[in-house]
Amino acid sequence: MLRVPEEKIKELVLNEGLMSAADFDVLSEETKRLGQRMEDALVSRSIITQDYLNSFLSKYFNIPLAGLTSEKINRDVLKLLPESVAREKRAVLFNRETDGTIDAALEDPSDLVVLEFLRSYLKAGIRPFLATTDDLNKGFALYGSAAAENYIKLIEENVRASMLSRAKGEEAAGEVPIVAIVDNIISYALSLRASDIHIEVLETNIMVRYRIDGILHEMFKVPKEVYPAIVARVKLLGGMKIDEHYKPQDGRFRYKISEDVVDLRISIIPTFYGEKIEMRLLPSTTRPLSFAELGMMDDTVKILAENIERSFGMVLVCGPTGSGKTTTLYSVINILNRPEVNIVTIEDPIEYNMKYVNQIQVNPAAGITFADGLRSILRQDPNVIMVGEMRDAETASVGVQSALTGHLVLSSLHTNDAPTAIPRLMDMSIEPYLVSAVLNAILAQRLVRKIHMGCIESYEPSEQEVMAIRSQIKSLGMDPDKYQIPSRLYRGKGCAADGYTGYSGRVGIFEILDISEAVREHIVSADFSLDSLRELAQKEGMISMFEDGLRKAELGITTIDEVLRVIGE
Repeated sequence: MLRVPEEKIKELVLNEGLMSAADFDVLSEETKRLGQRMEDALVSRSIITQDYLNSFLSKYFNIPLAGLTSEKINRDVLKLLPESVAREKRAVLFNRETDGTIDAALEDPSDLVVLEFLRSYLKAGIRPFLATTDDLNKGFALYGSAAAENYIKLIEENVRASMLSRAKGEEAAGEVPIVAIVDNIISYALSLRASDIHIEVLETNIMVRYRIDGILHEMFKVPKEVYPAIVARVKLLGGMKIDEHYKPQDGRFRYKISEDVVDLRISIIPTFYGEKIEMRLLPSTTRPLSFAELGMMDDTVKILAENIERSFGMVLVCGPTGSGKTTTLYSVINILNRPEVNIVTIEDPIEYNMKYVNQIQVNPAAGITFADGLRSILRQDPNVIMVGEMRDAETASVGVQSALTGHLVLSSLHTNDAPTAIPRLMDMSIEPYLVSAVLNAILAQRLVRKIHMGCIESYEPSEQEVMAIRSQIKSLGMDPDKYQIPSRLYRGKGCAADGYTGYSGRVGIFEILDISEAVREHIVSADFSLDSLRELAQKEGMISMFEDGLRKAELGITTIDEVLRVIGE
């Protein structure tokens, strides 16, 4: 990665009026303590954007930006470099100029070793461009789409080889064909940016499905005869009991493909026809995301930032499973992670290792539950406590007491929207006066697919879309005739880089309920109801998730169809 002298970065932010010299020096000390790069710290704290940083790097090193998200990649040129080499060198070839020079998008265009390797390997001149993470991902995605048939062919070949083998169970799990099948299933998923792998046993065969950008896709099927060996292989990798077939099991292992490392969280459960495997892919990241990168608009960021800086109370992040709650909590912790702050978390599982944060893994077998772990944390003199999830009344009760006794408590809750978190806490036997006293803010979120910028187009909303927007506005208790419907919306036409879906990646849509004095009084009032709470929140200016999604649709970040789909789930 390109490295800029810290004095130059300081000069940049001071000249732009983004920070004072004193604040920069404090942040510099923090980054040294945490082992972070100053550039990453500035982005993750929303002081500068990633696009702004890329533009600065381009000008400072006098190297043009690749801009592959909006430029067409020449597939014939791309294939000159094998995918494994491209991933290892963090390089994507995308064009050949008239004089034979090859344009290469590089994570670090100043790496002379990589440049010399490319010149020697390709026997051609190389023109380096600065690649963003999105640029590289687009190139790698093209490799994945082109290699789909190859992956499936490899899996089929190894299935046939494994069926010829007489080895069974644990013995077969270590044989080359079975090892290759599992490796190819994971590699194929990574090439398509999948977040989950589902291997499901049916009556006559096995179905493999990938969740890509939140949507499940059926990929291929394999004969049922090889399934026991596949299950045994996955159990072996995840450190589970191979001979246990009638109880749910959880495991975890780390997988490396070239220079990319991904952690896999495994869940195996017994079903009618056999054991079902679910693998969650958790790519290792270099830093937590900033609020802006998560998709939060300025008004949401302002309310959240004010509430997490309080010395006590509770901030909840709500949404269904897979809505990005933990990622948001890690972003909050990253902002609070300072030398004077003692942060302790209890999680299941620990998804991101954070330096100078004391993280505890839930382990019921060792007597570490959320509630018991939280009680132990209180004896560790914490300033900030993160509880991965408020799962039961006992955990909620201890969490509330912690927030009332001088600690800032961060946690997640499974509710559909922000206001519903309040009656949910009451259902968990938390008295209304305690709910009123302890809450600072409630953030609710969903993930929507982002429009692929490489094939985006604008259009005038159809009558059906306008009616759907009006209907959703009316369901929020608002007058649709007084709400301005966007005159232009956006969508992706679909291309090879996004699998012809028109989407690439996901971003959050949010609503945040700031617990004002009026809201506190209403929580403890005799006429409290969820409908009246929503009405009060609306009067106080709370922007609903649908409205936030509509803003993002109007800005060309996502589509109105995607917002309506996610809100309706």
